[in-house]
Amino acid sequence: MNRLLELQKNFINLRFGTFIHFNSATAQFHASETEDWEYECENGPKPRQYPFDEKFWNPEKLDCRQWAKVAKSAGCRFAALTTKHHEGFALWPTQYSEHCVRNASCTRDVVAEYLEAFREAGIAAGLYFSVLDLTAGIGKRSCTEEQKKLIRGQVTELLTNYGKIPFLIVDGWSAPWGGPPYEVLSFEELDSLVKSLQPDCLLMNIGCSEGIEGTDVVFYENAAGQEVEGSFEGPGVSCNKLTHTWFWRDEDPDAEPVSAEWALEKMNRYFPMNINFMLNISPNPQGQVDENLAEEFAKIGKAFQMPKPLEELPEGWLKR
Repeated sequence: MNRLLELQKNFINLRFGTFIHFNSATAQFHASETEDWEYECENGPKPRQYPFDEKFWNPEKLDCRQWAKVAKSAGCRFAALTTKHHEGFALWPTQYSEHCVRNASCTRDVVAEYLEAFREAGIAAGLYFSVLDLTAGIGKRSCTEEQKKLIRGQVTELLTNYGKIPFLIVDGWSAPWGGPPYEVLSFEELDSLVKSLQPDCLLMNIGCSEGIEGTDVVFYENAAGQEVEGSFEGPGVSCNKLTHTWFWRDEDPDAEPVSAEWALEKMNRYFPMNINFMLNISPNPQGQVDENLAEEFAKIGKAFQMPKPLEELPEGWLKR
């Protein structure tokens, strides 16, 4: 078995993980109640209306160990953090942009604290990175060589300064909702960079849900309506959420999350198809997970049963 196939199989055997959405959209309302980025700025003629001032970033009770405890209570075995989402704010002190925690009211390196906490909890800690960057002007209509230096530089920081990263999830890249096209920034170019820095780091592309070309694992944003064909045999991952939006909103602490039973039904459908399931955690502006969401994650853990590990690859397993 070649190395990529082994890495894919090992990832599928993790089965259940969490997707932690925590970034500028948590601290300040942007485009709408369902979007943290300005869709019509990227995909239409509207200018930006909601720039984010770094000084608004001030999670005074940031507690990544609490996040890890919530994830562990549900039985999660892997996780991803939104190190930079579409708006462009970086949760680490990047040297390639001023739009980062280095210039915020709270200057703590969230990436470092997240990785430390989840590694301590025995959870495989990966990262998420958006290529689409509204603050830097990177998107469908612009991805110059200078802007590509920012992309490559920030990816290099994430895969150089924080130890072993098992996977990097990229978004806003030749996706229906926006980002530079592959003709400008090819999968091979970014994948080559990732593998040169960390040969065992899987590159997963949220914009690529129809085949293994352009990703190491087929990614389904199930909460955005991306569904799996019945004949699919892996490797795949699907993500969804218990609240109405990916990022925290004012009504979340008092809202009733989607039930643990619903999440378990999703897993029961996906696991036999060799598709992992990621369930979203949305910490509040203070940096902690609200009690109602934490309680629902704990309910999942009481009923969740880890499937038998995949030992042999199915005949229909997708290969590049």
